[in-house]
Amino acid sequence: MSSATSERPSARHVAIIMDGNGRWATQRGKPRLFGHHAGAKRVREIVEACPNYGVKYLTIFGFSTENWKRTQTEVAGLMSLFRMYIRKEARELKRQGVRVRFIGDRIKLDKKLQELMDELEVMTEGNDKTHLTIALNYGGRDEVARATKRLAQDVADGKLSPDDVGEETLPKYLDTYVLPDPDLVIRTSGEARISNFLLWQSAYAEYEFIETLWPDFSEAVFADVLAGYGGRDRRYGGVKP
Repeated sequence: MSSATSERPSARHVAIIMDGNGRWATQRGKPRLFGHHAGAKRVREIVEACPNYGVKYLTIFGFSTENWKRTQTEVAGLMSLFRMYIRKEARELKRQGVRVRFIGDRIKLDKKLQELMDELEVMTEGNDKTHLTIALNYGGRDEVARATKRLAQDVADGKLSPDDVGEETLPKYLDTYVLPDPDLVIRTSGEARISNFLLWQSAYAEYEFIETLWPDFSEAVFADVLAGYGGRDRRYGGVKP
């Protein structure tokens, strides 16, 4: 695939709601976890493709605060998959210059997974080629609630004046405080909803809802979506002269 050209704007930060793993597996007469394993393999391909298209930041929705409602078997299988993915991909991610971060309420995750997440963040903290952010036990409303609680505590402690709280203040307390807002949010599998993902950060993002199930989301599909983004006219509420 060719690199994105300078003539068309590129999406520097792409966020993806990776949907459709279960349906992909069901269509093939396989258990849902088979689809999740296929989806995990697809993540590597997309991460590797990002530098080819000018994508510096990639944020993926791995497990939401609502996903605990799934069957105990599926949840346990997903947690096992996350642990396996980190162990298997850690060295390759470091070698490729990928910096990994996790967002979400990790306290509710099992201790071993938390340890692996911490280790991977430390292992890759010196990398800067691609910034991969993985949302685990993440929900946009939960994130805003946790951020607001921290902000309120700083006000109560006298570290921050109520008069200083404005639109630019809350983002400093969000899980994504070190990241730029996403330019483009992609959701696979044909569902046209944002599912509580990056609610604050995506206020001015472009959205693309596509029919492709996540395990079929190849680099070619990624390239097509990014090309479509490059043709959009982003005015941020203004009007071009």
